[in-house]
Amino acid sequence: VEAYEAALVLSGVGDALGYRGSRWEYCTSGPQIHAELAQLGGLGAIALEPPEWPVSDDPVLHLATAEGLNIFRSAQTLVISPVLVGCTWVRNDDFEGSCPQNMSWRSVEWGGGGRKIFIVFCPIPVGKKKLVEIVVFLFCFVLFFSWKCLFFFPPLCFCLHVPLRYLGALAVALFGALGARGEPPEKWGAELLRVLPQAWDYVESTGVAVGDNAAAWPFFRDAWRRYLESRGLLEGSGPPRLPALPSPAERDAEYLGWALGGWPGRSGHDAPMVALEALLAAGGCWATLCHRGVLHGGDNDSTGTIAAGCWGLLGGLAAVPPGLHRGLEYRGRLSAAARRLHELATVAMA
Repeated sequence: VEAYEAALVLSGVGDALGYRGSRWEYCTSGPQIHAELAQLGGLGAIALEPPEWPVSDDPVLHLATAEGLNIFRSAQTLVISPVLVGCTWVRNDDFEGSCPQNMSWRSVEWGGGGRKIFIVFCPIPVGKKKLVEIVVFLFCFVLFFSWKCLFFFPPLCFCLHVPLRYLGALAVALFGALGARGEPPEKWGAELLRVLPQAWDYVESTGVAVGDNAAAWPFFRDAWRRYLESRGLLEGSGPPRLPALPSPAERDAEYLGWALGGWPGRSGHDAPMVALEALLAAGGCWATLCHRGVLHGGDNDSTGTIAAGCWGLLGGLAAVPPGLHRGLEYRGRLSAAARRLHELATVAMA
């Protein structure tokens, strides 16, 4: 249960740190972010709490999904509509000040309350707050016993109907599931490539926009294959071959090479990629994880949500300065939701 709590709380920490009330989220310069961090006294000197350090919509949707799953507890409901459960329980006041984006609102409006399901193929491959790392991340806490993550793949396609989005969601959920099982990050990317054909089998079986999905499908797979080859992890065995990238500018340049639209971490393929890179490089150093996975010139609250949440699964809170999580917005609700999810997962595996 401690790992569940740490994962959900630290996903909020990674979000709030990268967001900084939208000041760092929309900053395209890693060197500038690190210069401002130094002026603040470093990570250990920060008290991560509102109003300067609110969370964005990522943890709000975490909570919506977690609290929804804890209300609708039957296994059948979890299989059919985990996304809809989460969207149903978003509270408008929770979004205040959290900078919800169009995809967040559209998913809530169309998916909530069982009114409609968003199944129309979306041709836009990138989109801020695309619900890749947001809603889906905590499905793994309930469903990690089904570590292939295909147990809940169908609802992802309903609410994120473009491969770059729903495959990014699959990647994040898979990484969380593998982390919950204690698998080292060196294996995660290879496992992702292994399950992609099974994901395609489902997409093809639906008969919905199969041609559109087929045309867009290779980009995600090929991007991940190139990344894993470059790191020596295509077979899922380490140690990884990681470039040093000691400066923020070098990391920005590296991440930019993976990005679409000039914004690293904004898309479903590279948000989990940046997070995995940070986990691989960090070892047991929390500061390195933040420097590489949160504080860069891209969509850093999204990559920070993934990287810090996975850190929580693997390493807990011990290495994290207390000021970064003690006063975190929604901390109490995140912890309570994590404890209830652990109970639900225990029952589901019995």
